[in-house]
Amino acid sequence: MKIKKYIANSMPEAMKKIRRELGNDAVILNSKEVETGGFFGFFMKKNIEVIAAIDPTPVISKKPIKIEKKKQYIEPISNQELDRRTKDAHGREKNNELLLEIQQLKQMVKDISSDSVNISGDDYPLPLKKMNKYLTDQDIGPDIRIRIMNYLLKKWYSNDEEMKSDQEIKEWLEEVFTTILAPLNMGGIDYKKQFVNFIGPTGVGKTTTVAKIAAISVLKHKKKVALITTDTFRIAAVEQLKTYANILNIPLEVAYNIEDFLRAKEQFADYDLVLVDSAGRNFRNEVYVEELKKIINFDHEMETYLVLSLTSKYQDMEAIINQFSSINIEKVIFTKKDETYNFGTMINLLTKQNVGLAYITNGQNVPDDIIEASPSIVMNILLDEVNKNE
Repeated sequence: MKIKKYIANSMPEAMKKIRRELGNDAVILNSKEVETGGFFGFFMKKNIEVIAAIDPTPVISKKPIKIEKKKQYIEPISNQELDRRTKDAHGREKNNELLLEIQQLKQMVKDISSDSVNISGDDYPLPLKKMNKYLTDQDIGPDIRIRIMNYLLKKWYSNDEEMKSDQEIKEWLEEVFTTILAPLNMGGIDYKKQFVNFIGPTGVGKTTTVAKIAAISVLKHKKKVALITTDTFRIAAVEQLKTYANILNIPLEVAYNIEDFLRAKEQFADYDLVLVDSAGRNFRNEVYVEELKKIINFDHEMETYLVLSLTSKYQDMEAIINQFSSINIEKVIFTKKDETYNFGTMINLLTKQNVGLAYITNGQNVPDDIIEASPSIVMNILLDEVNKNE
């Protein structure tokens, strides 16, 4: 097999050189951005370095025949076999240049297998260039975006050179998103704990979200549900929750302090589910949290959900999570899906913070505008935006 390295200004230019010298059956083994030229480290120019290979065995035929293109398969070679092939009977190197190229090739294959390849967006094939722009516009973090694009690039060059369809690229995108989202804990309330606590900053739709989950639990799952609100800083929030409680015919207690919360807990001891609409500022107070832990067993009785708006920036979401570091956040709930077209912050937060996702809300209607989260739901939200951008 003939292996050769090419340096060009762009991937299309490199492909032209490869086809001209090695032919259409050449296989791309690796590509990366390099810097060449310059003077004492200055005025260096960025280029693309491509490693290509071709089987030099000629096809002998008296008459022209149609040759069907097939994927080139490179049989793995162990380190011991490489040493045997590159050294003679006395242990001396047969060809220093060949050995160097093989060592470089092995390192490059190792790099691309570890997702360390970072190609400039300008050097992607046009369909992948569009996908890279979409992921960038969605504010998906650089680490995640590069991981996705490396996967798509490997798929692109491991298939035949003919133009790939948009549907095929979407299937690759679905594969890599499935891998990224699979480890995350997703799903709504499982009713294993009696108390579910909702915290979050002002204006994210926390009270409306509590009402939606209460309605689903009563109407769909036939649970005996009660409400407690400690968000007494906003009178409107208390009145809003009272309205929903009256409609659902479920009890509501307002807790102005720890003693009120204790009385409410004793009152609702025989209920299946108690939803707690908490003021976010309380849970930034370590004294309040410690007092509450004396009443509620956070490990066995209560789980906490953090409500965040998808219209927020990732840096703001990260700061909010850090503010509630004194308690264990089981999962997050994203609201206001209907108010944005950008969902990169959702992927960034889930993967970087390694936090679960319970629900996504997409409107004000109770209880309709809420979706129980799953990897397929999150992926479909992203892929729907891909379809819109075609």
